[in-house]
Amino acid sequence: MSGEVKPGKKNRRLLGLIFSLISLAVLVYIAVILITGQDSVFSRMFGHFSSREPVEIVDEYSFEIGRNRCFADLDSAVAAAGTQGVQVLDQGGNELLRDSFTMVSPAINATNGRAIAFDVGMTAVRVFEAEEIIATFDTEADIISASINENGWFCVSTGESGGYSSVVTVYNNLGKDVYKVSLASGYILSSILSPDNKKLTVLSLTDSGSKVSYYELSSAAADVSLVLPGRLIIDVLYTQDGDVLAVTAESLIIINKKGEGNEIYWFAGKRLGGYTFNGSFIALHLMDYGVGYSGRLVTLGSDGGFLSTIATDYEITSMSSVAERLAVLSADGISIYDMELGETPYSSPPETSAGASGILMLSGGAALVTNDHTAVVVRALEVES
Repeated sequence: MSGEVKPGKKNRRLLGLIFSLISLAVLVYIAVILITGQDSVFSRMFGHFSSREPVEIVDEYSFEIGRNRCFADLDSAVAAAGTQGVQVLDQGGNELLRDSFTMVSPAINATNGRAIAFDVGMTAVRVFEAEEIIATFDTEADIISASINENGWFCVSTGESGGYSSVVTVYNNLGKDVYKVSLASGYILSSILSPDNKKLTVLSLTDSGSKVSYYELSSAAADVSLVLPGRLIIDVLYTQDGDVLAVTAESLIIINKKGEGNEIYWFAGKRLGGYTFNGSFIALHLMDYGVGYSGRLVTLGSDGGFLSTIATDYEITSMSSVAERLAVLSADGISIYDMELGETPYSSPPETSAGASGILMLSGGAALVTNDHTAVVVRALEVES
């Protein structure tokens, strides 16, 4: 019949109308995107499937976070804290994160890609990853120290100004406070969390001497404690076995889960110039009393077993280690060693160390050499970037 639309033609006309409307909508959307400069859904969608261009690795970082800068390794990025806040740059020197705030005495601690920056003697705290702020807060009392474990849980030690009262607060990986310890006597120097998030170790100074206490997070009171009468413990660190390594002015002590201490290395008669421990090995700089800068570098396994030693006759200003590598900054220049203190050649001009004040061993075999204005990367030659 003339004038009658067949079903097939009717469907085709309907589909054509729908396609025309969709095309018009897409054109309008693209026009809006071009005018406003906004990122489109399509670019975001296809961005997931397209591979990112490789980062062109730089040999110098430009951090803009004020004075008193300190640095931390975030695996594939570097974090810095200073008087004007925190900043993270990738290996190409591109900014991944910045949070501007004021600190007087900035400090930073990082593990497994997450960092905590804090203001010693003040109250500001920031916990962050390479591209995300996890927690932002101010403590009720002045900060003494802070640390973060490999699961992103962290603890902050605080104390009343001029007083003897001090507190440790434990936070989970979301930044929620989950546990608190208050000392009735003694003064907290530092605190660390076990890798399994179950135990808090507190180093405090008492009238009797240094004291190390273990707290189960499920209990209110100290589980076990070790007191070293008349001895000064400088630092406490967790080993891979879950024990605690205590660094004193004359020895290294392993404290087991029962609170029993075992002296694994004795260096009385030497002055401890510096140390670094990363779970794989321990490096000590031991100096001879009254003989200029004469001394030795010593490396030990995480259980205290002797690895190697070499003589030094120069001032060492900074040491840092990651995995099986040790970076040393001295008046004699920069040195990168393995655990056996075999020296590794690196790519860097001699002037890199001029005026440098610190060195940070980075993941992948590179080291960051820093001063008040620059942060220069040196790389072990046999390690691919």
